[in-house]
Amino acid sequence: MTNNYLEPVITQTNLPGLKLINRGKVRDIYDFRESLLIVATDRISAFDVVMNEGIPYKGKVLTQISDFWFEQTKDIVPNHIISSIVYDFPSECKPYWTVLGDRSMFVKKTKPLPVECIVRGYLSGSGWNEYKKNKIVCGIQLPDGLVESSKLPAPIFTPTTKEDVGKHDENISFEQMCSIVGRELANKVRDISIKIYQRGAQLAEKKGIIIGDTKMEFGVNENGELILIDELLTPDSSRFWPKDKYQPGRGQESFDKQFVRDYLLSINFNKKPPAPKLPDDVVLKTSALYLEALKQLSGRTLV
Repeated sequence: MTNNYLEPVITQTNLPGLKLINRGKVRDIYDFRESLLIVATDRISAFDVVMNEGIPYKGKVLTQISDFWFEQTKDIVPNHIISSIVYDFPSECKPYWTVLGDRSMFVKKTKPLPVECIVRGYLSGSGWNEYKKNKIVCGIQLPDGLVESSKLPAPIFTPTTKEDVGKHDENISFEQMCSIVGRELANKVRDISIKIYQRGAQLAEKKGIIIGDTKMEFGVNENGELILIDELLTPDSSRFWPKDKYQPGRGQESFDKQFVRDYLLSINFNKKPPAPKLPDDVVLKTSALYLEALKQLSGRTLV
């Protein structure tokens, strides 16, 4: 993809002298003994397949939005951020300030829980597909008569398994989650996840964005304290819909990677690697949507 006027697209980082321990779907993670450096690249995944093309500014948008939400919710649960300002990072990072700026976080190390925590305020995606079969989503009975994108009577907690890159996360019931992490911890995580979603949804709606659903991740530190980790309420982990265009009964326009998913569905992508090529117009439109989400929610701009 030609890139004459936008900043370089970073789909992978290689930082000599720093210890790379993992490349996820989007993030490269470097080990600093008691802490981690998390770098959000411009990679994008859809249907758990990482695309070959990066999305300009995407990693910076994810980091800036997460930083905004971590600040807004720190009274509900501690989060993993030590700093998102490169000048605060260890001296070994100094040669890479240009690469790391705006797209990285220095965070506390935790043991991540082996589940992903989904909160749904609206009926969409896999939840809508499940509902159509028997009015049940992840073991939760829902009322009759709901349509695609319906607002639910109250937000529901619908965890999933946490699979490796290239594998699909699977919806599980709350009881299954209890068997994985224990009932006491599962109850705590569920309650906190719903509180965070409610806080975020209320604030976002005032700014013209409906958060249809979102995914969160938690870890436990060496003292057994529950910590909110990874990203928070971003266009990668959530469905963001323009409030002024919301209409139940159909899929919604969005500020998230649904735009990429819709393109892949239009070409009958089989949801398995290898990823097809994303056209330039899809890449640039997706970038614009992410930047608009950042601006509307936080007032921050990158361009």
